[in-house]
Amino acid sequence: MANAIITGGSRGIGKAMALKLGELGYNVVINYRSDSSKQLTEDVIAEIKDKYGVEAIAVQADVSKFEDCKKLVEAAVDAFGEEIDALVNNAGITNNSNFIDLEPERYEAVINTNLVSMMHMCHLCLPYMVDRDTAIVCTASVGGLTGVINQADYCAAKTGVIGLCRALALEFAPRKVRVNSIAPGMIMTDMLRGVNQDELNALAATIPLGHIGEVEEIAGALEYILTAPYLTGQVISPNGGFVLQ
Repeated sequence: MANAIITGGSRGIGKAMALKLGELGYNVVINYRSDSSKQLTEDVIAEIKDKYGVEAIAVQADVSKFEDCKKLVEAAVDAFGEEIDALVNNAGITNNSNFIDLEPERYEAVINTNLVSMMHMCHLCLPYMVDRDTAIVCTASVGGLTGVINQADYCAAKTGVIGLCRALALEFAPRKVRVNSIAPGMIMTDMLRGVNQDELNALAATIPLGHIGEVEEIAGALEYILTAPYLTGQVISPNGGFVLQ
């Protein structure tokens, strides 16, 4: 049976992708950072096991820190063996703040969580992935394709994610590792659910397809990437036409 690691899989897009991994037959390792996410992650684990009959475990780790990433990968290897078939780098945070007002530790946290964590995880997982037809998928954003006001640090990180994936795709194609990124547009997550209906309608009106996307659409993009053997180095952007590549 195939094995997968997903970071940031307790809610929203990450939860939908974790469930998709289970549906596709992967044993799943999900990380969570804070104690407040523990129960949410355990609920996802239970749902994966009950629905799809695969194994799944939760590991607490702050993926912005190399040693925590190492603990996460070691836990996966201990649980499921020395073959990692899919790595889904999804963990991310945002400040949503005017750049002048941002303290350096806050924008460093965004860079470390949204970009450096993915470098750590790729570095640690690749030895268990090479020469076996495996896949790395990283969550970028339309913010990595275009600028967003009050998101300078976030956009910088997500642009970096796309560059990382393209470079690794070229480097590891000869060793049978495909590397791609998903750049979601506006997706209905907890953050958007807190916006009032008038603001939601205004947001939807800016999207050519006329509606905000659902997390399952990002999980569908993940499924396509994982099952497309000729796809590497690409950015798949489900965004309703909001950004055209």
